[in-house]
Amino acid sequence: MASLDGLPPLREVIERHGLGAKKALGQNFLLDLNLTSKIARAAGDLTQATVIEVGPGPGGLTRALLLNGARKVVAIERDERCLAALAEISAHYPGRLEVIAGDALKTDFSALAAGGPTRIVANLPYNIGTELLVRWLTPAAWPPGYLSLTLMFQREVAERIVAQPGSGAYGRLGVLAGWRCAAKILFDVPPQAFVPPPKVTSSVVHLVPRPQPLPADARRLARVTEAAFGQRRKMLRQSLKPLGGEALLAKTGIDPTRRAETLSVEEFVRLANAL
Repeated sequence: MASLDGLPPLREVIERHGLGAKKALGQNFLLDLNLTSKIARAAGDLTQATVIEVGPGPGGLTRALLLNGARKVVAIERDERCLAALAEISAHYPGRLEVIAGDALKTDFSALAAGGPTRIVANLPYNIGTELLVRWLTPAAWPPGYLSLTLMFQREVAERIVAQPGSGAYGRLGVLAGWRCAAKILFDVPPQAFVPPPKVTSSVVHLVPRPQPLPADARRLARVTEAAFGQRRKMLRQSLKPLGGEALLAKTGIDPTRRAETLSVEEFVRLANAL
C-alpha cells in the first residue's frame, strides 16, 4: 500500500534496499510520515526555500519536506547504501531533490545557501550533531545564509542548547546558541518512533538567527566558553588561568570568584572581547 505521498512505505523501502541502521554512523531512522510532516511544518514556510537536510537515510524526513511544499531539498548523505532509495524519491519529485553523496563535516554549507532563502532541517546523526551545530553558530560572517535551523537532538543536548544561566544544563552550547540565535524546544519524540529505537528521548529544536547579536569574535568566544566550562566547578580565576585569569577578569569587571554557570551571554561576550 502506498503512503501519503504515493511512494512505498518506508519499512518496505528499508527492507528492499537492505538499509539496516548503522550505529557507527549514528543512524536512527524515522518511519512515521505524520511525525516527519510535523517536523517539516515546524520549520516554517518551505514553499520559497531551499531546505538543506543532513543524514536523510532512507528519506523519511526528505519525503515529508517535499510533501509539505519545499521548493527544493538538498540532502547530504554519507551512507552510499541509501542513495538508491533517495534516487526513487528524486524521480517522484522531478527537479526538487538534489542528493549530495558525502560527509556533512566536509560540506561547504555557505555555498549551498548562496542560492536564495535557505532553511536547515535534519534528524541529525547523533555522533556529529553537536559539532555541526557549533559550526552553524560560529561562522565569521553573520547573519548566516540560513533563515532557521530545525534539528533533532537527544533531549539532554536540546536542553543544553536552550539552557539559561544558573541551570545545570547551561554551558558552552547554551552560550553560543543564546548569543547568536533565539532557540526553543518545540516537542519531544519518543524512542519508539525510531528504527532502531535509541535509549533516550529526542527533541526537536528550532533556532532563528538574531539579526544583530552582540559583537564578538566567534573563535574567541568559543575559547572562553571552552576554558570556563572545561572546569565548571572551579572559580573563574582558576578556569580562565590559561587565558589570563584574574587580569582578564579585571578588564571586564567580573568577580573572579564566580563560576562559569553564573555568567550571562553578555558577560561571556565581554570576556571574549577583552582577550
